[in-house]
Amino acid sequence: MDKIDTRGMSCPQPVLMTKNAVKSSPNEVHIIVDNNTAKGNVERFLKSSGYSNISFSGQSEDCTIIAKK
Repeated sequence: MDKIDTRGMSCPQPVLMTKNAVKSSPNEVHIIVDNNTAKGNVERFLKSSGYSNISFSGQSEDCTIIAKK
């Protein structure tokens, strides 16, 4: 499992970091985001990459996206 922290970054950086994390740990990845735009973009990327089990922990700010295949 990879855990990446994208707080303070603007898109497309959170998506690119998620893409790299998925390559190294394809079964489960945790992504910390701090804005709704990054949250939505990362969620869309994960769904398009075959992750069907996506959950969220936390509020809009400092939300952790947990994705499992």
